[in-house]
Amino acid sequence: MRFYGPAMAAPAESLRKRRRGDAGSGSPPEPACEPVGYPTRLRAGSFWLTRIVLLRALAFVYFVAFLVAFHQNKQLIGDQGLLPSRLYLKSVQQHFKGRIGWDALSYAPTVLWFLDWSRMDTNLDFLALAGLGISSFVLVAGCANMVLMAALWVLYMSLVNVGQIWYAFGWESQLLETGFLGIFLCPLWTLSRLPRRTPTSRIVVWGFRWLILRIMLGAGLIKIRGDRCWWDLTCMDYHYETQPVPNPAAYYLHRSPWWIHRAETLGNHIVELLVPFFLLLGRRMCILHGILQVLFQVVLIISGNLSFLNWLTIVPSLACFDDNALGFLFPSRPGGLRDCVLHLQEEEARGAGPVQTRGCVVRRTVHLALAALIGYLSIPVVLNLLSSQQVMNVSFNPLRIVNTYGAFGSITKERTEIILQGTASPNASAPSAVWEDYEFRCKPGDPRRRPCLISPYHHRLDWLMWFAAFQTYEQHEWIIHLAGKLLANDAWALSLLAHNPFTGRAPPRWVRAEHYRYKFSLPGGRHAAQGEWWVRRRIGPYFPPLSLQGLRDYFEAREWPHPEPA
Repeated sequence: MRFYGPAMAAPAESLRKRRRGDAGSGSPPEPACEPVGYPTRLRAGSFWLTRIVLLRALAFVYFVAFLVAFHQNKQLIGDQGLLPSRLYLKSVQQHFKGRIGWDALSYAPTVLWFLDWSRMDTNLDFLALAGLGISSFVLVAGCANMVLMAALWVLYMSLVNVGQIWYAFGWESQLLETGFLGIFLCPLWTLSRLPRRTPTSRIVVWGFRWLILRIMLGAGLIKIRGDRCWWDLTCMDYHYETQPVPNPAAYYLHRSPWWIHRAETLGNHIVELLVPFFLLLGRRMCILHGILQVLFQVVLIISGNLSFLNWLTIVPSLACFDDNALGFLFPSRPGGLRDCVLHLQEEEARGAGPVQTRGCVVRRTVHLALAALIGYLSIPVVLNLLSSQQVMNVSFNPLRIVNTYGAFGSITKERTEIILQGTASPNASAPSAVWEDYEFRCKPGDPRRRPCLISPYHHRLDWLMWFAAFQTYEQHEWIIHLAGKLLANDAWALSLLAHNPFTGRAPPRWVRAEHYRYKFSLPGGRHAAQGEWWVRRRIGPYFPPLSLQGLRDYFEAREWPHPEPA
């Protein structure tokens, strides 16, 4: 890594030779970064500093995603996971006649095909830890090369494509598409924050802008096509209470006056359906677009726990800002990044920039190929946006390079929750049986527990419990697997929960699931005075009491290992 400073300033003759390519070593010339002789205001239209901000923001989201993977993958898709990835790969292999050929690889692109399946926990940890290490470096250093960014993309794609329903959400594809564009922000090998021969391509910048335009339009169009409440501006009457994982702010926002909810819904339509076209109206409107989108995502972060989705959506919005707009983030000091960029801009203005080498020609060709690839893969995406049968969060290619997006196409009007309970009673139907609740880390359970605040972190099991609550357990077989693990006091499964009522005791004899309807308590009301954030009412059973012995055949039919009591 090269560091710029006043001590690196070379005599004028030496600098002239290096600009002519006569330096002998062939290494790319470095800017002198002397804060004299050129303007102190960054000119518009360059993206040296923008690249640093983009890389750090993307690395932060990668770090969070790999951290979630490291903490939860073994319990969800590991050797003893709720949906083991080994069994998934085996089923894909059998579907393609038992061979690991091109068809299987293109159906589920992952490096796990080439690793030892008998040690899947180790493999999953290796992928997550490698991603954590690389993303940490990029986040701290503010620089990367194509090799490191491609490694992050391959590592995360390898997890997503075996993650099954745990990774079946739009932000996973969005991170892969954003990460793919991030590869082309960087030089091939050089680790420098300002690689002189690799200015940020406008093609890559517009790739990010095209991404944020599709994200917002997709979200806006799916809403007005999907639920009448988006037309009559009433969706926000329900959203805060019924979203997957509410946070404390949602409790108070839900009680806002009706006219504020109408204004929120109308503002959502403006930001998602009108503001994206600001990208096409010149630099100032593009910057305004970036400001509005970042502010919009910050509001969403404050109002709910939507994984790292909103943090990730900020990343392509940053491509709306050039060096002049982001210069305030970089203090002006001799040898600092801001002075280096001023020096580079002055050289470009004088026509004294770096020599156009064969590598520059190759890079320009690669970027043109990237533009052609994005354009070609965007055809079905654009057709989907224009279709009255629009679908959201779908990929039309196995590598998820260009995808469709959308969120909250329909709003649930009532919140239901699944409450898992266990009892030590030998007779589950006895009136004397005492049923005790399991508590999840973030999803609503105990009415007295305050809603959690975890964004950008993400509890995947809690999120899927929200979906399972308005479907049946037959549609979510993993919840029966979870019940079996609770019957055995399985440590891996219990690590995903916040409270096990049988800690330090024998495992429960029976586990059942009850279905409840939840509503926010009224601030200042009777329930709130008793410390309750929620008011709940039992609907009925979600699945009947289950015993460990009774699940043996169910587990064997699915090749799940039968848990033994701890």
